[in-house]
Amino acid sequence: MGLSTEDLGTGGSGLPKTISPGNKTLKINNIELEEFKFIKDAFHLILHVETNPIEGFEGFALDKDNPEKGHYAGQIGRVKASQYAYADGETKTGIKIQRDRSILIFLQNLCKTLGVNEWMSSQHNKHDTIEDFIDAFNTSAPIKDKYLEFCIAGKEYVGKTGYTNYDMWLPKAESGKYAFGEVEEGKVLTYNEAKHLKKLETKEVSNFGDDDGFATPSSTSTDFSLD
Repeated sequence: MGLSTEDLGTGGSGLPKTISPGNKTLKINNIELEEFKFIKDAFHLILHVETNPIEGFEGFALDKDNPEKGHYAGQIGRVKASQYAYADGETKTGIKIQRDRSILIFLQNLCKTLGVNEWMSSQHNKHDTIEDFIDAFNTSAPIKDKYLEFCIAGKEYVGKTGYTNYDMWLPKAESGKYAFGEVEEGKVLTYNEAKHLKKLETKEVSNFGDDDGFATPSSTSTDFSLD
């Protein structure tokens, strides 16, 4: 069998096919709930994002099982809405936390920033579960090609091929600045590596294997907090 030259991690222009932490202009292609394995019924909310199209760039295949569908025109990434998983619980100070309400509050803020408040309002009492709500967002929310500015935080980890990848999330608001906002509105956090990136401790890599450079450890991450 010959050597595969598909999906080697760069898009022909020398750029990686995936984004890394920093200040980015991105659109949201879809969102998904990802089970958090360490807490029963807890979820990460994952934003699947993409940069503006890049001239001379060929991204990952839109459908790896059907190459005829073409490729992403920009770099893509998986970004958690929060560093910590969403779950029902109670903070140390006795404040009740509701998983679904917390996710809906995030989506409400996102829809407001995207300018699709009417869609959010139209979903009132239409869905019995948060999973149904997410499905409706992906199929009917009018967000196609709507770009926002983001500040992306994250931590480094070593993928199976030995390359450094990133587990990414949206950082908390600080001093009147937020993790996302309208382009050039001036309300987005300025990326600060000291605050927003957890660097990998240098150690010897002993295992190598198949890896497309787009894996993420979010489903097994131990990040969780009710503070």
